[in-house]
Amino acid sequence: MQRKSDIVETALAANNFSTLATALGAAGLIETLKSEGPFTVFAPTDAAFAKVPQQTLDDLLQPENKNKLAAILTYHVVPGKVSSNEVIEMNSATTLQGQELNISKQDGVKINEAKVIVTDIEATNGVIHIIDSVLMPATT
Repeated sequence: MQRKSDIVETALAANNFSTLATALGAAGLIETLKSEGPFTVFAPTDAAFAKVPQQTLDDLLQPENKNKLAAILTYHVVPGKVSSNEVIEMNSATTLQGQELNISKQDGVKINEAKVIVTDIEATNGVIHIIDSVLMPATT
């Protein structure tokens, strides 16, 4: 019988979130996303992070930018467990970072400008929806 994993373990097992895992570690957020939650994570893949200029990514991973990186990453997390059926009924969602995400249903489901490409990956402390771009809050 397979044990269900938390959000961090589930993302690591998928093998396409190594940049996200590195960023979570640099921002000190791994323990947060391993906690009870529940959380809904709009998780950018490694390919999504590849769209971010390399210099920007390198800068964000520096210790002096930990708070800025944490703000960007928590902008991808919504408190509570929100399934895809619930997401499509919403127009916006408030993130752990405090700002709103816009949810649209034109050309598939989009979170801001990021397209949702995989939904409802279950974890013991929430759910992951995979997106094709990194979300940037207004105050980064």
